[in-house]
Amino acid sequence: MLMNLTKFLFYSIIVLLIFFSHSAEAQDIREDRVSEVIEKNPDKEFLIYKYPIREQIAPPVVRRTERAFEDADSLNADFILIHMNTYGGMVESADSIRTKVMQSKIPVIVFIDNNAASAGALISIAADRIYMRPGGNIGAATVVDQTGEEVPDKFQSYMRSMMRSTAEAKDRDPLIAQAMVDPSFEIKGVVEKGKVLTFTSSEALEWGFCEGIAENTKQVLELAGIENYTIIEQELTVTDRIINFLISPLVSGILIMLIMGGLYFELQTPGVGFPIFVSVLAASLYFAPLYAEGIAEHWEIALFIVGIILIGVELFAIPGFGFTGILGAVFVITGLTLAMVDSNGLDYTGVPLQEVLMAFMIVIIAMFLSISSSMYLSQKLFSTSRFGELALNTVQETSSGYSSANPQMSILIGKTGVAKTMLRPSGKIEIDDDIYDATALTGFIDKGEKVKVVKHETSQVFVIKT
Repeated sequence: MLMNLTKFLFYSIIVLLIFFSHSAEAQDIREDRVSEVIEKNPDKEFLIYKYPIREQIAPPVVRRTERAFEDADSLNADFILIHMNTYGGMVESADSIRTKVMQSKIPVIVFIDNNAASAGALISIAADRIYMRPGGNIGAATVVDQTGEEVPDKFQSYMRSMMRSTAEAKDRDPLIAQAMVDPSFEIKGVVEKGKVLTFTSSEALEWGFCEGIAENTKQVLELAGIENYTIIEQELTVTDRIINFLISPLVSGILIMLIMGGLYFELQTPGVGFPIFVSVLAASLYFAPLYAEGIAEHWEIALFIVGIILIGVELFAIPGFGFTGILGAVFVITGLTLAMVDSNGLDYTGVPLQEVLMAFMIVIIAMFLSISSSMYLSQKLFSTSRFGELALNTVQETSSGYSSANPQMSILIGKTGVAKTMLRPSGKIEIDDDIYDATALTGFIDKGEKVKVVKHETSQVFVIKT
């Protein structure tokens, strides 16, 4: 009996030793890269490269991250420290940063200074170690659109998969990572069904999504066991700041509006003037930083230019708006969209679908707002005397059949004539052998089509197609 009890105690001790050795092994796996560097160089003064992520996760942050990792590598830094405080952002940008962090040869430490929500949570989980400020939060990674509404499940599924795979790679609980995305997922003692998981700093520490709680960078490094160190912080040049500003989605959308608006107004005013200058300048500011960063390719810019040429041919050389104009519009939209997407030449296999869709939506929305607002402003500018000086008119001699403006022009209301030039929506019409400035009230009117005068304001008649 005593011998059996002794054997039982012996085997129990063996099992416990194996269990604790495996637990220690798992902990070492998570902290291996950081600990290994420290243990191999106990007396070294470590070089730490630090850069912040404090804004919405978007292409400028991707660019700054790539620059940070390049600088850290060239400086032979021992660690990269990301100082994070973000409410999230674009999934595709977060995925790019996550990939960069996970593939880094240099161990990466993240200090969550208050918030790592949504895309920020994904990036943080990819790091070798996470430290959080007291009162900080990590989680809430459900994918939403610009209005805050949840997007279809296929996008949620992609985010769930990324969160799980990232957590697994860093020896964190993948089910907890999924619960940060999926409100239908329940983990007893962690999160109830119907709620998206967000950890406080103490909860993250308890469940393995944080290695320590610190007030500042100094405490983070103390907790990580890094005692002797030098910190180099990222410094952006003026050029970097300008490029980051120009490639942000909001600014890209505004530039697209200026491109299309400038082209529209130039069509209303013969000759090369201010509108076309604005359009060319906006196109340069749109494509130049994207090209400089290697995002936009030669053929994408060429596609945009060819599209503009095709639209011009359709408007000036071919009556109506048919195949050539439609093809030109497709080329313009495709060129603007793909220029925003970072690909390997013509190879888009590794580009997330969400990134392409997001770029496409930015282009379409910006073009719609530009054209609709341009049409509205065009009606206002060309139908009021306040901005009459904006209309570019050539000399109109009486010997050429032009009629000067006078109150008697009101008698033209109800008369019919023909379009002397194409009205887009402004142009020239001919009535009883006299030529008048005219504006089409609806749509465009081709040269030679019959028109009817419906009203008269400030030396200009307004017509409709008959």
